[in-house]
Amino acid sequence: MKNGLVTVFGGSGFLGRYVVRALVAKGWRVRVPVRRPHTANDLKVIGGVGQVQLMQANLRYENSVRRAIEGSDAVINLVAVLFEGGKQSFEALHVKGADTVARAAAEAGVTNYAHISAIGADEDSDSDYARTKGEGEDLTRQAVPTADIFRPSIIFGAEDQFFNRFAKMATMPSPIPPPLPLIGGGNTKFQPVFVEDVAEAIALRITQGTSGQTYELGGPRVYSFKELMKLMLAEIDRKRLLIPVPWVAANMMGFAGEMSGMLPFVDPFLTRDQVTNLKKDNVVAPDALGFDALGIKPETVEAILPTYLGKYRKYGQFHERQA
Repeated sequence: MKNGLVTVFGGSGFLGRYVVRALVAKGWRVRVPVRRPHTANDLKVIGGVGQVQLMQANLRYENSVRRAIEGSDAVINLVAVLFEGGKQSFEALHVKGADTVARAAAEAGVTNYAHISAIGADEDSDSDYARTKGEGEDLTRQAVPTADIFRPSIIFGAEDQFFNRFAKMATMPSPIPPPLPLIGGGNTKFQPVFVEDVAEAIALRITQGTSGQTYELGGPRVYSFKELMKLMLAEIDRKRLLIPVPWVAANMMGFAGEMSGMLPFVDPFLTRDQVTNLKKDNVVAPDALGFDALGIKPETVEAILPTYLGKYRKYGQFHERQA
């Protein structure tokens, strides 16, 4: 492979699978460390024979991280969680995990490094998610000053946990169609970004060689949360009430979500930390480097949603829109 070996932590996740494909297309050999390699065998069929290699590693064990990085020409850290569960906490992954990977890369002499954060990352944030993301950025730059940091807005695509989640809620079987909650009135602004565009940006900078830049990645248009819900409902051709939920009530919902998340194999539908995050707009800063600096024209939400939300229509691909 013309570009050498890149190790991708978090390569088996939603964004990770697209990053692996983008790297393979650019001629990299890709090593994907995962906690349970048998759950990511589908990655092995991407690219040529042996171009993608799986190995066992865990960010909580530094020796396994060092082994994963050994011999690498570049390193990418995509590891993140949207809510905490067991040992997979914000502190363990966003802070300690980010520090472990970055220091191991520095010890191995790797300077071509990409770290995935999020818009709103801030060490002083009231949100644990945003605070730990900010701390992870700082530790990464301390260890690898040439690391490029990517801060995407909400990422959407066929396997996303945003439009798919609300489309599922809108199609739950019930005698009375369930309403959709508009947290805080649904006025929070978002700049949804297509997963393939984010993956291309990361793969491009790794191929060019990182230089210590920070990129904020958002799609071509800003929407309110309410506008996104209306767009999703129009695409699946469903009529649902959109009910504004005050912040106090939203915190109560978040607490209930956390309680449900304590059950085995149940993800919380909302947490109090997510409610805190929703109080701030999630859009690209006016002076930030973004897709323009990379020569990438991002896809629109309107162009991509029809490619994967059709399954939520009443008759799927055979559905005819109501008048």
